[in-house]
Amino acid sequence: MVTLFIARRIFGQEGHHDVSRPAIRIATVGVAIGLAVMIITVSVVLGFKHTIRDKVVGFGSHIRIESFMAQQTASPIPVCISDTLYRKLTKMPEIQHVERYTLTQGILKTDADFLGVVFKGVGADYDLHFLKLHLKAGKIPQFSTDKSSYQLLISGTMADKLHLKVNDRVYAYFITQDNVRARKFTIAGIYETHMNQFDQLFCFTDYSIPQKLNSWEKDQCSGAELLVRDFDQLDVVAKKVQQLVNHDCDRYGETFTSQTIQESYPQIFTWLDLLDINVWIILALMICVAGFTMISGLLIIILERTQMIGLMKALGARNRMVRHTFLWFAAFIIGQGLLLGDVIGIGLVLLQQHTGFIALDPSSYYVDTAPMELNIPLLLVLNVATLIICVFVLIAPSFLISHISPARSMRYE
Repeated sequence: MVTLFIARRIFGQEGHHDVSRPAIRIATVGVAIGLAVMIITVSVVLGFKHTIRDKVVGFGSHIRIESFMAQQTASPIPVCISDTLYRKLTKMPEIQHVERYTLTQGILKTDADFLGVVFKGVGADYDLHFLKLHLKAGKIPQFSTDKSSYQLLISGTMADKLHLKVNDRVYAYFITQDNVRARKFTIAGIYETHMNQFDQLFCFTDYSIPQKLNSWEKDQCSGAELLVRDFDQLDVVAKKVQQLVNHDCDRYGETFTSQTIQESYPQIFTWLDLLDINVWIILALMICVAGFTMISGLLIIILERTQMIGLMKALGARNRMVRHTFLWFAAFIIGQGLLLGDVIGIGLVLLQQHTGFIALDPSSYYVDTAPMELNIPLLLVLNVATLIICVFVLIAPSFLISHISPARSMRYE
């Protein structure tokens, strides 16, 4: 293409022009800064949403099956997750993991203070990845389904309030209708997620301990937690689980119900969805910055190249051909800015991922460092969209070329 060839030659010579050199640099820097800010913004929001989501899922899984009455009262209501139902759930291809759990409420008491908590009993089949990821001190107990080792995994919030540390012994009191039961636990480990509403509530112990304290049968539990393979398909999988268990009864007459993590904690996920609005606002502003700097740069270059434009018209070039030449030239400048913006944006994201130099207040943001996540497909979309939009907004300014006549341009200085 002739227009592409001419634009490439102009782009290679612009560094020698005193007037256009600053304009090109400003336009390039404008595009680079805009893209870098967009990359960082998208990476921060993606990292933050996924980090918070994973923490909430770590405490409640993706889908929870429990008794219908358990959602209507604070008292623990057991259900029987039979082996038949368990196998049906595990055979669903969309489900990655299924685990039973037990819950009971109690009070941890030391000589100086006491704290009401929820004891979550988990067995050997429990997915420990989340707890290992947030383990602060000590070790994860060897959770058992049948045995009761009376080891406890508490949060850093509980440890600070009760002044407990690893290997300390602490009494727990459980109030029932008949009496008060006391059990002595050993602190095996301390975890910390910075999600205060969960950290100050949940501690983990053996599966059988809440079961015995609640005087449940061997096949009764608080429910089952399901992890899906693809979070984006959560609603689809939830409907299949509903068709399988909802409104059915166990052998004791308790009615099953299922609930997704989004339904259990709607306020958290609604808040995370609102972050998308901020992203779109920042993307729009950065596109405007890049577009305006490119418009000003192109106008300066056109004015400086008035004689060349007149000469091209005198040689028979139509206005459309000249416009395409300068649009190609603008595309080269935008491409250079995109490359620089990618280097800056991706570099800062990788630096944050490896060093965590941007610290945050965990009491406000639930994380102690700014989480960032690179998404290659989104980066490609940002680059392509920025290039297309910037070239598109330059179409109107390029029509200035049609007002330049060959006769006048020869006398233009």
